[in-house]
Amino acid sequence: MMRRMISLLGMLLFVFASLQAEEKKGPQFKFENDRHDYGTVYLDDMPETKLAINFSNTGDEPLILENVRACCGTRVTQWPREPIAPGEEGVINVEFRLAPRPHRISRTVTVTYNNSERPTERYRITGQVVAREEE
Repeated sequence: MMRRMISLLGMLLFVFASLQAEEKKGPQFKFENDRHDYGTVYLDDMPETKLAINFSNTGDEPLILENVRACCGTRVTQWPREPIAPGEEGVINVEFRLAPRPHRISRTVTVTYNNSERPTERYRITGQVVAREEE
């Protein structure tokens, strides 16, 4: 009976160690926030449309951004070309123009990086441009 318990305990330790070894390794891209929500924007009070998108490498190997692209008239003005060390942070700068008419804000910035399991992350820019109610 004692031998069985020891064998079972040894097998459980082996399985646990194997699972630990399979944890995510390599570079891990993480946005500080995964979106920027402008909320309600009034036509007579349009905000600045330049954003600094902060991110970090939460992995255990250098993070290399392979491509950063944006949609819908959003322009990526700067992104790190050098590797980001584990635990370090970086910034992606974007800018765009809001049309001076009522509309829904829906923009996406897509980052492709050197992770074979999940090589793409998306940052969303949302909000609503409306005319101010007359009082």
